[in-house]
Amino acid sequence: MTRLNLVLFFVLIAVSLGLITSQHKSRKLYFELEQQQELTKRLETSYEQLQLEQSTWAMHSRIEELANKRLHMQVPDAKRIQVIQLEEAVH
Repeated sequence: MTRLNLVLFFVLIAVSLGLITSQHKSRKLYFELEQQQELTKRLETSYEQLQLEQSTWAMHSRIEELANKRLHMQVPDAKRIQVIQLEEAVH
């Protein structure tokens, strides 16, 4: 009977250590998950800001103004504009 009690005691210790280890790993992974979710939120905010900045820099009026001031370019007269239609490529 004593031998059975010792075996059961060691099985109980092993199962308890396994439970403690799995709980520790679970908490550690949950903490890492929260960190990654916070990083995701920061990156999404940064991405939205960059998209807004890109749309501001790429505005047609801004590009036209820079072309006019820095490069001394002007929009040609309507008489000088020719529209060329491309033929569709035959495959």
